[in-house]
Amino acid sequence: MYKTLVVVDNETQLADMSAFDAVTFERYLADYPKRNERKTRLINLCDTRQYLSRGYYCSLLAEARQHKVLPSVSAINDLRDSDEKTLSLQLSATLAGVPSDKTITLMIFFGQLADSQAIPDERLAKFARQVFDQYPAPILKVSLTPAHKQSPCIVERYAYAQLEGDLKSAFLEQLSSFVENVWRTPTSRKRARWEMAILVNPNEKQPPSDKVAISRFIKAASKVGIHAEALSAEELGPLSQYDALFIRETTAIDHHTYRLARKAEKEGLVVIDDATSILRCCNKVFLHDAFSYNGVPSPKTEVVIAASEADLDAVEQSFGYPLVLKMPEGSFSKGVYKVKDRAELKERLEELFVDTALVLAQEYLYTDYDWRIGVLNGRAIYACKYMMARNHWQIYNHESKRFNSGGFETLPTFEVPRAVLQAALKACDMIGNGLYGVDIKQKDNQVYVIEVNDNPSIDHKVEDVYLGNELYMVIMTEFANRLEKRGR
Repeated sequence: MYKTLVVVDNETQLADMSAFDAVTFERYLADYPKRNERKTRLINLCDTRQYLSRGYYCSLLAEARQHKVLPSVSAINDLRDSDEKTLSLQLSATLAGVPSDKTITLMIFFGQLADSQAIPDERLAKFARQVFDQYPAPILKVSLTPAHKQSPCIVERYAYAQLEGDLKSAFLEQLSSFVENVWRTPTSRKRARWEMAILVNPNEKQPPSDKVAISRFIKAASKVGIHAEALSAEELGPLSQYDALFIRETTAIDHHTYRLARKAEKEGLVVIDDATSILRCCNKVFLHDAFSYNGVPSPKTEVVIAASEADLDAVEQSFGYPLVLKMPEGSFSKGVYKVKDRAELKERLEELFVDTALVLAQEYLYTDYDWRIGVLNGRAIYACKYMMARNHWQIYNHESKRFNSGGFETLPTFEVPRAVLQAALKACDMIGNGLYGVDIKQKDNQVYVIEVNDNPSIDHKVEDVYLGNELYMVIMTEFANRLEKRGR
């Protein structure tokens, strides 16, 4: 169970903190960490505006002492450039209500607006949470100026020492709310060594794990000392309150899943899927090049950069028909098309080049099923045969009026052909040590790695048919081992 400690610059500020467990920076420097102390969450209210200031060292020492701290050193550095930084968020919806010739100043305390009357609707409240998610610091000052096209939004660090009057009262009220409601550990819950957020999207039509599988992950986590909660991106709050992040939402690079993975890694969390795995697995150009360079058996694949007549001739000569076209980014058969003739080839390429500079052309290999080998940290942990969807050439048919997939057969990994297992493990070697699903086709005595998914499906009564609850235990035990090694 965590305790929350508030650190301030001096004794004068300490007088404002009678409702909290608070200390000055000098005392934090001298008296901590204490022997056998409880796990500590630290709110650093020292002035961080200057590099190598007390506030900077407070967060730096907190991280060295394995105290969860807000703001983290990375958050301080992100806001360090001349004490301001242009916010890289989508601002159009927020700025739509701001007069173009005016500047509106917002004070944000722990992601909540100190005063929301400037634009009396939910837009600014949502925007404030976005700012806090990107720059998690107790106090932020934001200036919105639509007329400044280059920097319509400026975010600045703001010190507790600068607050006066009503703003100080509002901040102390929000500090109390944050400590009690966001960083509070319920006393009725069994004490756990670690906290995990399982990222899910309740609105996703085909999530990587169904609700029953998520509940089994949570149950398995509790058995290895992890308290896990299934949360959407909107529900996460500050990542610094967790020790681990398990992404069970379909990932993409230009997406909050990738941004959250990167941010969690910077905060020191154990993360699956890690950002590097997302980046590598979601881009088929990387996979194609890596497979070719490292001798991983895979279908013949070439990069196409245009749809001229000469390019069409070259593709036809290399592959004939039918052939497969793939968007560089995508997973689970999305952005993958079979073309049967030159007219369709030209049409599909022109359509794809609207959104991408490169398209992959690949030889067409039909099999009755695809292998999916689940790999965790270099070890095969489950195996499935996925049958092709009815009247379709892929295991998923995204283009049918009602999404459908084929049947499946789950097997113990020791019954999988050796060549299939070896290809799967070799493909994962160049990605990382995370959790992957390797799609493989087997034709006669040859195997071909189609792709590596960083966020493989693990559904109840599908991938867990053979191992049952042990599959969830294997994955959560891996988290616990990594947390133990990091000393979190």
